[in-house]
Amino acid sequence: MGLLVYQIPLLSQKASQSPDQTMMSCLEWRHIGPFRGGRSCAVTGVPGKPNLFYFGSTGGGVWKTLNGGRSWENISDGYFGGSIGSITIAPSDHNVIYVGGGEKTVRGNVSYGYGLWKTEDAGKSWTSCGLTTSRHIPRVRVHPTDPNIVYAGVLGDLFKDSQERGVYKSTDGGKTWKKVLYVNPSSGIVDLCIDPTNHRILYATSWNVRRTPYSLSSGGEGSAIWKSMDSGETWTNISSAEGLPKGTWGIAGIAVAYHNNQILYAIIENENGGVYRSENGGKSWTKVNEDRALRQRAWYYSRIYTDTKDDNTLYVLNVDYHKSTDGGKTFKGLDTPHGDHHDLWVAPENPARMIIGDDGGAQVTNDGGETWTTYHNQPTSQFYRVVTDNHFPYRIYVAQQDNSTLRIAHRTTGSAITDDDWEETAGGESAHIAVDPLNNDIVYGGSYDGFLTRVNHKTGSTRGINVWPDNPMGHGAEGSKYRFQWNFPIFFSKHNPKKLYAASNHLHVTEDEGHTWTLVSPDLTRNEKEKLGPSGGPITKDNTSVEYYATIFAANESPITEGLIWVGSDDGRINLTRDGGKSWVDITSPIMPKYLMINSVEPSKYDPSMLYSRYDV
Repeated sequence: MGLLVYQIPLLSQKASQSPDQTMMSCLEWRHIGPFRGGRSCAVTGVPGKPNLFYFGSTGGGVWKTLNGGRSWENISDGYFGGSIGSITIAPSDHNVIYVGGGEKTVRGNVSYGYGLWKTEDAGKSWTSCGLTTSRHIPRVRVHPTDPNIVYAGVLGDLFKDSQERGVYKSTDGGKTWKKVLYVNPSSGIVDLCIDPTNHRILYATSWNVRRTPYSLSSGGEGSAIWKSMDSGETWTNISSAEGLPKGTWGIAGIAVAYHNNQILYAIIENENGGVYRSENGGKSWTKVNEDRALRQRAWYYSRIYTDTKDDNTLYVLNVDYHKSTDGGKTFKGLDTPHGDHHDLWVAPENPARMIIGDDGGAQVTNDGGETWTTYHNQPTSQFYRVVTDNHFPYRIYVAQQDNSTLRIAHRTTGSAITDDDWEETAGGESAHIAVDPLNNDIVYGGSYDGFLTRVNHKTGSTRGINVWPDNPMGHGAEGSKYRFQWNFPIFFSKHNPKKLYAASNHLHVTEDEGHTWTLVSPDLTRNEKEKLGPSGGPITKDNTSVEYYATIFAANESPITEGLIWVGSDDGRINLTRDGGKSWVDITSPIMPKYLMINSVEPSKYDPSMLYSRYDV
């Protein structure tokens, strides 16, 4: 979300003392931006309403515009928020909107939602419609003439097997649900559509997907295309139809032509994947395109849409969005204000009017994509973390997903804070940021793959100071000399302002602004080899370092005792040094019984705070 500032009085050193409640009651949050969007994978417009659109944010609920995207307002605050996976308007009653929680974009920082929500007054009020433990609902479809008949495609829990997957149907507006399609505990529904000319016919795609902290798997038993001829009551697996690829399937997207329901399009992740077209309702298929640009990083995209006027015009979303006017034989890659596209809505009455969702939020076009509205009017940024410096007025530093790092003074001289008040700083989208304690205009920032920069805001200079001169992009963690987390820690010593620490699976320190680095620890992780291989598969590898595992995830030095540094790894180890890294002790869970025995403390009387006093934090 955009940044909110809330100042509190300084506390005394007594940990038990609370802020003065009278002073606290006078404080209010204020929004300081930036007004640029974060990821969106759920968008929709309203037929016949050229200026009315909605989008769902992956961290900030549902947003609405009444002026064609020139400004947006949140309409879900106070009812629900968090990650939005789908949003659908009832075609027969535009006041009825269904929203499914949980994004389909299964990144390392993927976030789930809280079931299905419904409004009957265009977002003024909302009610929960159940499916509260479904985690991810990538598609919701509403019957064209009855707003109470609803279909929900549930992907389910991405991290474990789950029974709550499949297509769910409600005939009473979401009060009750019937599971009408269930594939297996590892495969949920990722795409779902209703035939525009025969509302009894539906299509769905199921996807076997699993994410762990150290791996991503897209594909396996249960990934398929399904068809129903009886309003979703029963389903047939049509994945073995003539012309469709054999072997392991991953994610797939499906679309029906708007006027001729015999024409279907699918984009399929497979060794022989690409765009497929059927001209007989799915009985047989022809592969019409295998361009890698349409299916790179398939798990993150793989959406396909048909035009609402021309059945030979279709769209495929990926890093760019792609348009074909010859039934998928050729595509032209097109740009929007931001990349990484996840959802598209095309107006039935005018296909030149569209809204698209991407890693920058949502943008609207009225000229078929020649021009788009800005995403610099949506305070839905996703920040990895926030830090401040000692400047006056103090400045705030953030790192925004799929964007840049930024800094801004917490107050400015202008009447309002705008994007003009923000400036880029060190590091990249996933940065830890550390401000030089001796010079607030020198900033250090990290990014994925161990990337580390030093920026001098006075001189405008930027210098790369990577701990190790290597870019492991495209390679698994097993081949790296040092394994850096996607957002690896960097921090200055609380006692020696010349010491800057950076963490891989080791702890490193520099005292000359990154010109040289010294190794000050052994490998402080479990270093389990089976969790260090290349990620992705079984079809498509995806080695961007998101899944680099057995890395240091958190580290800091005691503000009281110099050289006392705590380090925590993402695979569950906690290590401690009391001499600045000369020696280390593993204080993961086995330290507890040992500590109790040494100090003759009965376990029933154990106070966790005793551990902290023992190590002088």
